[in-house]
Amino acid sequence: MIGLFDSGLGGLTVLARLRERLPSADTIFFADQAHVPYGDRTHRELLGLLRANLGRLDSYGVDAIVMACNTSCAIAERYGWPPSRAPILDLIQSAALAVARGGFRRVGVVATAATVGAGSYGRTLRSQIGGIDVVEVPAPALVPLVEAGEVDGDVPRAAVDEVCAHLSLDLDALVFGCTHYPVLERHFRAALGERVELVDPAAMQAERAAELLGERARGAGRTTYVTSGDEAAFLAKVARIEGSMCR
Repeated sequence: MIGLFDSGLGGLTVLARLRERLPSADTIFFADQAHVPYGDRTHRELLGLLRANLGRLDSYGVDAIVMACNTSCAIAERYGWPPSRAPILDLIQSAALAVARGGFRRVGVVATAATVGAGSYGRTLRSQIGGIDVVEVPAPALVPLVEAGEVDGDVPRAAVDEVCAHLSLDLDALVFGCTHYPVLERHFRAALGERVELVDPAAMQAERAAELLGERARGAGRTTYVTSGDEAAFLAKVARIEGSMCR
């Protein structure tokens, strides 16, 4: 069984990619909605939440933890990963692999304020890809919009436009440094045009999970959803977000 966690619904974008690569894998997805959003929390709070969430997934006996929360990965990059019985796949490392594979040299990263503040994307990309130019832009308004289901219309489009206004115009690629943001991909595409490649690290996460687990990933293809928030409201939002991703 594969474990995933996020602060809320954004990690469903990672789960969707994982399902594409490993359709028969059994998965458990934990959404820490009692503490969403993570982006405006202190590093100390986030490190405590990371420890608790890894411990929860370990208690389920998962074979691997496929991270679906960039903010937690940024905290781990800065302060170190808490102990875990299961191997952990880091989203920021997956992003670096995807950027290197694409040969991109002028890269933007949009992420939560906490992720940008930690500087983890910039450090990782610069240390692993020589000569890369990285700009990181916080986008704190986007997670609450996705959590509230406001993914269509003028409000999310205007919020994405405001974020993109802070990006340089000569980017090769834009990395989604938060798993909520691919839900708004069509708005990013409209704002940036076709020339800028949109990089979702979830695709590389799924590829790495398939390589790591191989035959051990075979199961009945079941997904168990768990939340620290309101379960009925969460399951309704899962259905809505998964429907948005299919459009």
